[in-house]
Amino acid sequence: MPAESKAQQKAAGAALAAKRGEEKVGNLVGAAKSMYDSMTEEELEELASTERTGLPDKKG
Repeated sequence: MPAESKAQQKAAGAALAAKRGEEKVGNLVGAAKSMYDSMTEEELEELASTERTGLPDKKG
């Protein structure tokens, strides 16, 4: 499932970095923290790897 907005793609990237130990979990806020808690590394990787060109800044 590709990201639907630039904000979603960015949050997934932050959550993915935390899953991999590259970022502290305590630094996550909002959607990134929720994604970290509820998604697998594979799901986060798929969202984070979405091409940002053409995506709206925010969903909706």
